[in-house]
Amino acid sequence: MFINASTDNIEIAPQWPRADLDDVKKLAQYPVALIGDVQARMGIMASPIRPVTPAPRLAGTVLPIHAREGDNLAVHRALDDARPGDVLVINANAETNRAVFGDILGEICLAKGVTGIVVDGAVRDIDELAGQGLAVYARGVSPAGPWKNGPGRIGYPVACGNIVCNPGDAIIGDNDGIAVIPAHALAATIERAAAQERTEQKMRDAIHATT
Repeated sequence: MFINASTDNIEIAPQWPRADLDDVKKLAQYPVALIGDVQARMGIMASPIRPVTPAPRLAGTVLPIHAREGDNLAVHRALDDARPGDVLVINANAETNRAVFGDILGEICLAKGVTGIVVDGAVRDIDELAGQGLAVYARGVSPAGPWKNGPGRIGYPVACGNIVCNPGDAIIGDNDGIAVIPAHALAATIERAAAQERTEQKMRDAIHATT
């Protein structure tokens, strides 16, 4: 970690399999709304989880973090084991009066190859994060900084935006919001998304043919 703090009260899961990043990129060709449609309109995070940086396109695999309200010790610790293609999915208990993520953590994410951040809570330093090019989603923004005391959990399923996010699940984001796709369902979801895109393109072609 880049901070000097004990992490004895952070519970860390054994390493888990991640969804295949090539498959994640294939699915990320499609809008989140379409992905949601082919998942029976399930698996979409609640609308208060919104992009706070101007380049919100996000695709990767879930690195789940459960942090205490207003405390980001677990986030710092999670980055020690982050892999390229991971997306930090942080359950900060929907607390928006104190941020748990900012530009210093953003710099660490860039160095580790983390492709995005989703926080059910608050972030800060959004101008700096925007300059870094990170895709950041959050429930709110606050300049108030976090504590670093813990406790927390890393690598276990978390709720974020009313959706259960399992470690290694695929996660896709755009200006509409966030879709979470179970790793075991990723290949089938790609096939359904491609079929739905063809169906919708035929509808567009038919509409244009009448004008």
